[in-house]
Amino acid sequence: MTITIRDIAKKLNLSIGAVSRAMDGYSDISEETRQRVLQTAQEMGYVPNRAARQLRRNKADAIGYVLPSNAPRFADPFFTEFVAGLGDETARHPFDLLISIAPPGEEAEKRLYQNWVLGRKVDGFILTHVRLQDWRVEYLSQQGVPFTALEKTLGSYDFPLVDVNRQGGIIELVAHLVERGFHRIACIGGPENLKIQAEQIDGYCQGLEAVNIPNDPNLVAIGDLTSIGGYQATKRLLSIPDPSDAVICINDETAFGVLHAAHEAGLRVGKDLAVAGFDGVQQSKYTEPPLTTLDIPVYDIACSLVKMLHNELMGQPNPERRVILQPRLLIRESTGGNTC
Repeated sequence: MTITIRDIAKKLNLSIGAVSRAMDGYSDISEETRQRVLQTAQEMGYVPNRAARQLRRNKADAIGYVLPSNAPRFADPFFTEFVAGLGDETARHPFDLLISIAPPGEEAEKRLYQNWVLGRKVDGFILTHVRLQDWRVEYLSQQGVPFTALEKTLGSYDFPLVDVNRQGGIIELVAHLVERGFHRIACIGGPENLKIQAEQIDGYCQGLEAVNIPNDPNLVAIGDLTSIGGYQATKRLLSIPDPSDAVICINDETAFGVLHAAHEAGLRVGKDLAVAGFDGVQQSKYTEPPLTTLDIPVYDIACSLVKMLHNELMGQPNPERRVILQPRLLIRESTGGNTC
């Protein structure tokens, strides 16, 4: 015999509406009542009709994440850890996770967001790689679709986010490199419209100024956040008349390409050329030599963004609408330090 909400309501002497709202997590139902309902439903073997629940609530019970990339990048260790955090945390809430990929800023990306919003395929979004002027933030705000993001865009939009003090981390990293005896410090960034790129360059310039090193435009290169981009940028940096003796990268994936180019050129990484990344992905421990990096808790950030979005969708307050994290400098052999 199929157990229904009516059966649960009868056993608990509650109205059908109260049981339904308790299961859907509405704030007008006390936590004590909600737990009683959920426990009783489990004991009685109740299996919810997902389609009916979605239709009744006019909700998809899903959140969306569109990986912004021109090519499949699920092998990128940042996205591997980030998506793992999204998946694990959504599993703790009444949501499915819908993931796709689209070129950032192009029509394909815009159509994907519009299809998911207008087709009510998701209730909210997680955003990463936020741009200085980000059409996604503007569009979702206009549509009234909740979202959370890693980083903040320009403008006065108010949304829950996790931000990283990238400038402060880079300043600390520059000081570390100078302390190790490196002075021709290059920077490989990413696309110029990204917020992290603006912060990367700002931190790099401030870091050089703090240690009285002139800013040489020849030592600044633009990559595409990939190891191939890092490899190609390093080939150029090593070919100029007075090449760099250290490279700061916008992410660990770029740094992996720098390491490859350095090995190919016969350079001793950590002695002839220092290399440092950003993100602290697990793979950075196992490069040759191990990579110095500015570590941020990628997995935990993803979990936090899902929790914040859940609160938005359920009409619950977020204790902090803007969480600012300080990256932790992990000094390893790629900059002449000890492995940690």
